[in-house]
Amino acid sequence: MSQSQSLVDVDVDVDDVDDAAEAALGRPLDTRTGDPGAGPGRRVDVRRVLRFVSRRPGLLLSVAVLVSVVLASFWPDLFTSRDPLAGVPSQNFRGPSADRWFGTDELGRDVFSRVVHGAQLSLKATLIAVLVAFVVGGLLGVVAGFVGRWVDDVLMRFVDVLLSIPALFLSLALVTALGYGTVKVAVAVGIASVASFARVARAEVLRVRQAVFVEASRSCGARWYSVLGRHVLPNAAGPVIVLATLDFGSSILAVSALSFLGYGAPPPAPEWGTLISEGRNYLANAWWLTALPGLAIAATVLATNRIARALDGEWSRQR
Repeated sequence: MSQSQSLVDVDVDVDDVDDAAEAALGRPLDTRTGDPGAGPGRRVDVRRVLRFVSRRPGLLLSVAVLVSVVLASFWPDLFTSRDPLAGVPSQNFRGPSADRWFGTDELGRDVFSRVVHGAQLSLKATLIAVLVAFVVGGLLGVVAGFVGRWVDDVLMRFVDVLLSIPALFLSLALVTALGYGTVKVAVAVGIASVASFARVARAEVLRVRQAVFVEASRSCGARWYSVLGRHVLPNAAGPVIVLATLDFGSSILAVSALSFLGYGAPPPAPEWGTLISEGRNYLANAWWLTALPGLAIAATVLATNRIARALDGEWSRQR
């Protein structure tokens, strides 16, 4: 047997090669560039993160708003003790005051309490929508980018078909087929966002797949699942996670829009879109029924977009 043939039969574990390289250099490899330095195993500097946030008042406010919405979704009693479904007819159409911050509706129900409890329904639907888009779209993009060939062509043509249909129109068609309800609205919104996740995931997988460290791992005899799990997925996940943060705001708008049209949870459930829909009939004499729930939606969407922009561009330039 020749020397070249014996070299082909040797199966070297890429983990051993990576560990040996790190041990020889005395520090971890940066898997994005292949150069020694601060790689994915580096520790997060908490002081640096706090300094980054404290120097940006808008980002700090956005984090506070998003944390408040999350807390209201899981523990609404932290913000109000009033029952969102109980009303006092004698106190209907009361304007915002120190006692009732968002006023009362046509049945005397506290609007602030309904907005706080409605965050649970709206955030639940939004999280389901983002999770569906992230998992299904990410899986399609990873398979298309990693496998390539005719699989890539078939999956991307399917993605192109989804992109050719407006997202809201596709959501309406899906929710009409699935039926009414918060979860069904969330699934419809998530499927409508699959195409954007698939394209971003595929582009990142194609970029990482051509990196030097991936080619080195393959040449050392690493199995395909080892290359995918150890190198490709960790280095391609960043932009997809940032897209999920951006899509969080878009999903809130889409879920609220479908609830506004009557496809969400049936009344008297205080979903954000339903609150705006119920208040539009009283704009002439009770503007707060529509304006203040709409302000809550706008604040949440702007906060998520600000955080996503900080993660995508500002923090990357600071590193």
